[in-house]
Amino acid sequence: MSDGAIVRGRDLERGLDVACDVVVVGTGAGGSVAIRELARAGLSVIGLEEGGYHQPRDFNQREEAMFPLLFQDGGGRTTKDLAIRVLQGRGVGGSTVHNTNLCKRTPDAILDLWARRYGVSGAGVRDLAPSFERIERDLSVSPIDPRLVNANNDVLRRGAGALGYAWSVLSHNRVGCQLSGFCELGCAYDAKQNALKVMIPEATRAGARIYADARVVRVTYIAGRVTGVEGVIVDGAGEVVGPLRVRAKVVVLAASATASAAIALRSGLPDPHFQLGKGLRMHPGAVCAGRFDQEIDGHHGIPQSVECTELLDFDEGSDKRVWIIPAFAHPIGTASTLPGFGARHMRAMRSYRNLAVLTAMLHDHSSGEVDHEDGRPVLHYSMNEPDRAALARGLVACARILFAAGAREVTIPAIPPVRLESARELDRLDTSFVRPHGVPLSAVHPMGTMRMGDDPRRAVVGSTGEHHQVKGLFVADGSLFPTSLGGPPQISIYAFALHLAPHVVAAAR
Repeated sequence: MSDGAIVRGRDLERGLDVACDVVVVGTGAGGSVAIRELARAGLSVIGLEEGGYHQPRDFNQREEAMFPLLFQDGGGRTTKDLAIRVLQGRGVGGSTVHNTNLCKRTPDAILDLWARRYGVSGAGVRDLAPSFERIERDLSVSPIDPRLVNANNDVLRRGAGALGYAWSVLSHNRVGCQLSGFCELGCAYDAKQNALKVMIPEATRAGARIYADARVVRVTYIAGRVTGVEGVIVDGAGEVVGPLRVRAKVVVLAASATASAAIALRSGLPDPHFQLGKGLRMHPGAVCAGRFDQEIDGHHGIPQSVECTELLDFDEGSDKRVWIIPAFAHPIGTASTLPGFGARHMRAMRSYRNLAVLTAMLHDHSSGEVDHEDGRPVLHYSMNEPDRAALARGLVACARILFAAGAREVTIPAIPPVRLESARELDRLDTSFVRPHGVPLSAVHPMGTMRMGDDPRRAVVGSTGEHHQVKGLFVADGSLFPTSLGGPPQISIYAFALHLAPHVVAAAR
């Protein structure tokens, strides 16, 4: 046993067969809050995590070690057509362990849209305000000190300012940040106030038990009511140790919009209106790099502290649906993204310290689907034409910002690469390369595969988070969201889990 109430798979020689009031599948933003709140309500709670249990001393700041440790498929998860790389966390704390700590509430316009068009009740701006306030207090959310904006983020600040674009400094949930720049590889300095550091310890102090290396395969149910979950316990190498069975009155799926849907599909849950796994949104994004005369050293400091919202409008039908933020990678990630081979690629990498990188992240209207194959989530997703055009405009805006900030050359790592030497070239730029396999795309925010809403013909779970057809089954992750958010989802996921927790408590009593 590790840390008292957190058990690793290698310590369960015969697997696990236990009973409790509530079992929560997933320990990221949503799952950790659900576990904490249910335990504090006096219920017997078990949290199950597919990945391992890792602590700051395990985060060695090496890409080749941390990606296999902290990311699904070693950071190699993609959509079915291989067009979009999808980065998702695994391990106790989920994606909050590797994310860059950006904290924004669900936009008011999005909450209004969900109520008006998708039949979500009781989750309006005023309804959620107390949950947002409490989560922000629990996680020590605060505005980033403008003095801590690094040179890469300052490029966005200066370029957007020169163009008259809307920009602002973001908020985050760090305390005692050492400005090392290794946030996405896990914080070795334990400065992230996240699920791993805050929520899980509070949950275990309240009596919850957490099992890492616990791979849930299916939800069990009889006559329209849950009875628990089944799966396997694995060791640190992924080898099966033994069977997993947890009997419970209530099950909470909080394993992410990909894994929760895949588990539900494998379980054969009733889906009379064919909604399960549908409505996948991902915020796909592409990058644009500028080479400067001066050193930028974008790998140092807080990775993302400034945003540009000039092209982000939450009104229905708007073609301004791109969120622009800085992006930077450590050497292996940069080398895999920069175009070219041999000597030309080597020259590009020698400019590493002089590069500033921005990303255009799409507030997508395209809708994908999650399926499963051989026990693994399969993601079907492709951008529609309006989304492709919006993302293309976003990349052009990124290039303009870089030039406005003083870039000597701007590169979009398309196939073939797009290299620009002045902003004037953007006026006649052919952006048809923004298509599947035409430009590297990545996504870090899967949402929407078990959408909430009062109408079972259009939603998988109700506005309380409970499954429309299976009693005692709840969802508490980004699967709930009927649409894309257009910004970082972690605070929304934490807050929705807190908002829905009283309904889960009531069902378990």
